[in-house]
Amino acid sequence: MSKLAVFDFDSTLMDGETIDFLAAPLGLEVQVASITERAMAGELDFYKSLRARVALLEGLEEEKVNAICNDLPMMPGAAEVVAGLKERGYTVVCFSGGFRNATKPACERLGINADFSNFLHAENGVLTGEVGGEMMYSNAKGDMIVRMQGLLGIGRENTLVVGDGANDLSMFAHADTRVAFCAKPVLKEAATHCVDTKDLREILKVVDAI
Repeated sequence: MSKLAVFDFDSTLMDGETIDFLAAPLGLEVQVASITERAMAGELDFYKSLRARVALLEGLEEEKVNAICNDLPMMPGAAEVVAGLKERGYTVVCFSGGFRNATKPACERLGINADFSNFLHAENGVLTGEVGGEMMYSNAKGDMIVRMQGLLGIGRENTLVVGDGANDLSMFAHADTRVAFCAKPVLKEAATHCVDTKDLREILKVVDAI
């Protein structure tokens, strides 16, 4: 039987927030992190917060962006949970409100089937402070998971979702197994399972107990 597992990227598959790592060379880490924190808690509109944070990255060299994104720390157990889910018949996908510069290399290393994220706009090798893509809105993950389920012929009863913040709520609405991973209270309320240990292998225990 076909099954679908969808993971968030930042603070779920990856240990941290990509945009915070990118802000560090500009000395803007604290400023960006405070906006991220409020957005993930559901206090700010995700689209507005994303645009505001990316605007602060204007002038950062694309080469530096890619170097940082290729060296992001994965969450403990990330490789094991992907391999374990694929062994159990899952198609494993990543939905990220972050950036393809980060999700593409990480998902290739982890063996994830597909990644959907946003694009940082650059001109002449330098970020312009603009961003585009299908994962910019608070309802984007929900819209995409419904499309994925239709494409793969998989129902919500065979869908697992894993995330940590408010912008994961929309995809939680379309899955019967919903794991809040080291998550904000707003997401825990919508979850069927909560994992509060920084070890993604715990999700295999959830799946095996279903």
